[in-house]
Amino acid sequence: MNFKLLCPLVLLIFFTISPTFSQKQVPISESQIKLSFAPLVKKVAPAVVNIFTRKTVTQYSISPMFDDPFFRRFFGGALGKNPRSKKKIQNSLGSGVIVKSNGVIITNHHVIKGAEEITIVLSDRREFDAKIIGSDERADIAILQVNDLKESLPFLSLRDSDDLEVGDFVLAIGNPFGVGQTVTSGIVSALARTKVGISDLNFFIQTDAAINPGNSGGALVSLDGQLVGINSAIYSKGGGSVGIGFAIPTNMVRTVLTNLASDGRVIRPWIGAKGQGITSDIAASMNMTRPKGVLIKRIYPDGPFDRAGIRVGDIITAIDGHEVNDAESLRFRVLTSLIGKSLEIKFTRREEELSVNFIVEAPSGKPATNKLEVSGYNPLQGVVIGNLSPALADKIGIDLFSQGVIIIEIRQGSQAQRLGFQRHDIIEKLNGKEIDGVAQLQSLLSKNLKKWNISINRNGRVLSLRVKS
Repeated sequence: MNFKLLCPLVLLIFFTISPTFSQKQVPISESQIKLSFAPLVKKVAPAVVNIFTRKTVTQYSISPMFDDPFFRRFFGGALGKNPRSKKKIQNSLGSGVIVKSNGVIITNHHVIKGAEEITIVLSDRREFDAKIIGSDERADIAILQVNDLKESLPFLSLRDSDDLEVGDFVLAIGNPFGVGQTVTSGIVSALARTKVGISDLNFFIQTDAAINPGNSGGALVSLDGQLVGINSAIYSKGGGSVGIGFAIPTNMVRTVLTNLASDGRVIRPWIGAKGQGITSDIAASMNMTRPKGVLIKRIYPDGPFDRAGIRVGDIITAIDGHEVNDAESLRFRVLTSLIGKSLEIKFTRREEELSVNFIVEAPSGKPATNKLEVSGYNPLQGVVIGNLSPALADKIGIDLFSQGVIIIEIRQGSQAQRLGFQRHDIIEKLNGKEIDGVAQLQSLLSKNLKKWNISINRNGRVLSLRVKS
């Protein structure tokens, strides 16, 4: 049977079922088959907007002769040091969703990144200027506010995205390729996709509703007319839709919106632990009937999990009633909880089923950063270093369990810059000694040595630098 013909047949029955959708059926009559999405689209489409942004970018141009080997033979790299530059206005487009009648709009961070001017266009062609009131690049969510609004706008309510099931029908509404507002239909293909890699969230709704460039920031809507996700990315080899699209769940959107409204910034909770999903091999070695849960491999001392009594080797199976089967889903369940909330952890320890509660916390700021600019005759002259803490590790986006001191800044023209040190490099060892803080590193650098051996952790790779005075 042709799937393209099958979809409309199955979709339409939902309009004859009670609003709770407690009983899901297939169409059983001709009248049900002839039903349309039109009433739903008329209801929800006015709350989806087109977003146009403008920003000034600098373009550099270099004469073609600079790439000619003949000229480079005589002039070397000096030819390309001072390229000509010019300013250019760059336009981009995307979509957004009005979530409050006062003109609050949700979109993707990448849609408005760097924007100097933002214009939103309603489905009835009215245009308004808007401003950014908050943005979270790591979650790829931004909040806009319509300027000088003198009326109420149509909006969509946020549905609990945990209520979605694989197979539920959804509509995707946005502005693909700038052609104007477009509606496509499909089903929820999968939930809790964690291997997408488009943000540090890594927990997405997958749908086969056609999503294309320009749909970013648009609405993924359930058949009860509520917002269930913000369309963010597609899997595609050619740039067009192949039926694999991803949306940020509304539960994450709601958390970001609440944080930005109350604190003006997003505070990410932490658990103070590192784990991995249970594979079939691990399950077999632990006499488990099937792979499930997250195996805790490391515990941060005096972190939330540590204080709750979780230990290395425990297997986390659920957070507040939601099953978790990989580190990303465990993290998502905590990230979508507000600071101060109590969550129930269900876990297995030596085949015994246990449960405890822990309070959702912001990452600890201990030890204090203690910023220090390194001076003197040594390889690190010109860097600003600081102590690592869970809060700083989260802010920068590095491993919580990183050891050493971190390079926060590098002065232009400094010795450290010439040697190739980079911002956010972690100094782990100096001349074979492990570094545990700024004070220790300062003491070691004060010695007038002729040889320096520095171990650096750069994005998870350990590098070694040897310097002779």
